Amino acid sequence: MARTKEFDPDAALQAALDLFWERGYEATSVSDLVEHLGVGRASLYATFGGKHELYLRALRRYREIRRPLYMETLSRPGPALPAVRELVEGYVRDSVGDAGRRGCMIGNAAAEMLPGDERVARCVDGDWTALETALASALTRARAQGELPADRDPRALAGFLLVFLQGLRLTAKGTSDPVRLRDAAAQALTILD
Repeated sequence: MARTKEFDPDAALQAALDLFWERGYEATSVSDLVEHLGVGRASLYATFGGKHELYLRALRRYREIRRPLYMETLSRPGPALPAVRELVEGYVRDSVGDAGRRGCMIGNAAAEMLPGDERVARCVDGDWTALETALASALTRARAQGELPADRDPRALAGFLLVFLQGLRLTAKGTSDPVRLRDAAAQALTILD
């Protein structure tokens, strides 16, 4: 008879996400995971397949949590530019309010693991592509609705905003000055005027 799991894999995955997000991949040992998740080493491997697989699953979970937030904001009916502005301002609020200065877990993964880890690269690229596509779609709607001049390229603007937002989250890890982040966001948003 198979033994039942003595822990909740979903709760353990969330705990692993929190630990990896706080410390990063390299600074998190299997022993740290075992202790933080409250599971045995054998259970960790049997359930998640090891540290790297658990890290990838944590990245996917992070994407699953974050993606609906920006998708909902950017896909609302009505004027699109206020939604884009709201998204950028939300990134600023999240960054300023991040007391632990964890930044964006996807951005952290890119900085720590790339180049060199193809599976992480696919995860990072998938996340960034989804955000850029959602931004481009909102900006295309804004142009069609007359909110954005006809000569503006929604795809190029979306690419700029993606790069800016990732830079914002990275900068927030190194500064406690909210004015720097707010001023930078205000300047970035002038591209929509």
